Amino acid sequence: MKDSPQPVKRRRYDAAFRAQALRLASESRSTQAAARALNISPKLLYKWQKEALTPVAAARGAELDPVTAAELRQLRALARRQAQELDILKKAIAIFSKTPDP
Repeated sequence: MKDSPQPVKRRRYDAAFRAQALRLASESRSTQAAARALNISPKLLYKWQKEALTPVAAARGAELDPVTAAELRQLRALARRQAQELDILKKAIAIFSKTPDP
């Protein structure tokens, strides 16, 4: 009996490599040229670009490098704080814009 060929194992790319690939693709003239330079499939690079534009990418904070993940947490905390301040200011405007009863 013939030996069946072993299945090809997929390469797994870490978040740092993906970030570097996306940065190179954005700085390059074309995504295909960046893919050739990194020796990866252009389809894979296009897929990563599409994923980076979706909110799902932001939900995957665990896959981000530690610096980016920390910055994301910091920005989210800032956004929450500013939303709270905006709510407080809206309530204050509503209270102070009422005319006193004569």
